[in-house]
Amino acid sequence: MENKKFSDLGLSENVLKAIDDMGFEEPSSIQAEVIPVLLEGFDGIGQAQTGTGKTLAFGAPILSKFTQRKDSIFALILAPTRELAIQVNDELTRVGKYSKAKFLPVYGGQPIDRQIRALRNGMDIVVGTPGRVLDLIRRNVLDLSKIEYLVLDEADEMLNMGFIDDIEEIIKKSNSERQTLLFSATMPDEIKKLAKRYLKNDSKHISIVKNAMTVSTVSQFYYEVKQKDRFECLCRILDVDEPTAAIIFCKTKKGVDELVEGLQSRGYNVEGMHGDMNQNQRLNTLRKFKEGNLEFLVATDVAARGIDVENVSHVINYDLPQDIESYVHRIGRTGRAKREGMAYSLVTAREYITLKQIEKVTKSKIKRKDIPTVDDIFNAKYQNILSRIKDTIEAGEHKKFMELAAEMDDEFTLVDVAAALMKIVYDKEVSYDYTENEIGSSEEFIRLFFTVGRIDGLTPKVLLQFLNKNAGVNRENVGSIDILEKFTFVNIQEPLVNTILKNCNGKKFSGRKLKIEIAKKTRA
Repeated sequence: MENKKFSDLGLSENVLKAIDDMGFEEPSSIQAEVIPVLLEGFDGIGQAQTGTGKTLAFGAPILSKFTQRKDSIFALILAPTRELAIQVNDELTRVGKYSKAKFLPVYGGQPIDRQIRALRNGMDIVVGTPGRVLDLIRRNVLDLSKIEYLVLDEADEMLNMGFIDDIEEIIKKSNSERQTLLFSATMPDEIKKLAKRYLKNDSKHISIVKNAMTVSTVSQFYYEVKQKDRFECLCRILDVDEPTAAIIFCKTKKGVDELVEGLQSRGYNVEGMHGDMNQNQRLNTLRKFKEGNLEFLVATDVAARGIDVENVSHVINYDLPQDIESYVHRIGRTGRAKREGMAYSLVTAREYITLKQIEKVTKSKIKRKDIPTVDDIFNAKYQNILSRIKDTIEAGEHKKFMELAAEMDDEFTLVDVAAALMKIVYDKEVSYDYTENEIGSSEEFIRLFFTVGRIDGLTPKVLLQFLNKNAGVNRENVGSIDILEKFTFVNIQEPLVNTILKNCNGKKFSGRKLKIEIAKKTRA
């Protein structure tokens, strides 16, 4: 299983090309097991935890078998929440990049007329929440009588949310010859009964054993970045932290090559490793890294497999991986031999949902850090240079230069000489040409409490639209968003807090009056 490639699974060329563009080098466990089962025409139960790459597991075979039809949709995917429906739809759109399939997410909280028009214009794959899907069926605009595939994603969550009757009604309206796949992290009796009632007798049960997700010796942080600032943010982190040895992970082989080229051009001691490199190249790079002749190693997940280096102080996720298990494997490269390790992730606002999933599954806290300023870098370098000067003087290694220093004393003060030498060292060690002291947002954040949550249909996207519409607040003004069942905590840049309290407090949301108050003043 470990050596399986996507090209070994029987997927179409169009889908393989899209997967290659997405940068996935090899299938996750659930993908390697489920894809052949679906391609062979069996119904199936996929039992695996969140964050294991399930969307690609069903999306790739469905799109490999995709054929256009004029009067009905090809596949329906049911998801418990609008947030997940959007996420699944986005992923399927990437997998279907080279197919001619048209995708439509349908969920409550969005005008149904728009969704009805889209369906009447012809859609191929619909991803939706049970309530909205059932509404569209009852209005006779969503016909499931000829669908080829029905997928129930996060089936246990849908049952927990009380959707069992809706799901059964949807299944009964579906083509009886369809292929059905049911994904669930757990297997309660209701799921077993559902599977027995509606899946074919020869259906397959694929269960992926849950691995221990232990990250206890690793301190985890994230930096929220704009895509255009990702590279500079990495340089700032390297310059301020000065890792003794760091592994930097990229999602794609091309990404590794581009990042290595960029870092090398700015003087960083770095090399890369990925699947296209031959064994000798990889072994040579790994030897240099182990011996301490290489400070930074940029790698893909596959290339990093088997790396066992005890002195890795930092793991940096330049790109987040495709599944949570890979995240745990990555950060497990640091924090070895009872040493504390540091794990940093660079994430855009769009990737924040994935970060929260990682926190939930690993039962850990990933704290936000501000992107280092140039002042931070200067102070870090100054302390480092000062420490090295003290060590050199205490070791007596400076004495053979005393005569030269005395000669310079006739022309310059020793303070000037010391400052000039420190500048030379600083310029040599800071290769990136920083033009601004700060990038991204480093404002003080205030934590606000909102009296709405998941039960009201709140998602990060809906919240951001609400704040923008009523208070003119943009995504870059907002820090972490923690949406709970009945309430929400949001970190907002301090200058905008009063604007939000004034313009959003008392507004209607999901039919009831919204209350907002300051919960706790903290760094986001």
